[in-house]
Amino acid sequence: MSRKPELRGRAARLARLFPAGRARQAARTPFVLLVVLLLGGGLIGLLVLNSALSEGSFKLDDLQKQTKNLTDEEQALQRDIDAYSAPDALQRRAHELGMVPGGDPVFLGPDGTVKGVPSPAALRQTTVPPAPEALGTQSAGAAAPTPTGSATATAPAASAPVTAAGPTPTPSLTPGTAPTTTPGR
Repeated sequence: MSRKPELRGRAARLARLFPAGRARQAARTPFVLLVVLLLGGGLIGLLVLNSALSEGSFKLDDLQKQTKNLTDEEQALQRDIDAYSAPDALQRRAHELGMVPGGDPVFLGPDGTVKGVPSPAALRQTTVPPAPEALGTQSAGAAAPTPTGSATATAPAASAPVTAAGPTPTPSLTPGTAPTTTPGR
């Protein structure tokens, strides 16, 4: 039989405070609780992290779909802008508003002299292709819509040429050649 050595001094006093059989069991319980709490906290933390990542993934997917839709809409709008800013579309819209092509330009010098011969813009009967929207809605036998305004009016007589040193006369507008205005432009 083995006999335990006797403790002396301070060690003996501490040994009397803690019984020998319970010391090992009492020290093991807090350690087991600490390990269980750490494992449980780690599992809960992983669950929360996994949920946050999956929520972020769903948001990312929704944002990618929204970006794709907005990109498609932007491209459609850009196609519309390109169609409306094409030269034939601009010519057709100007003709619908009653605008006519201008003549030769005249320039004013810094001293007030006129360089060139001013003349009013002549009304020309031009054929304007119908708008793309009108092609789909018109019947095959129907004629293209005639523009409003003074397209059927006759061209005014050209004014007399002005000398370079003289003042420029203001051409008078006849009721048939008055420019049309569009509100808000």
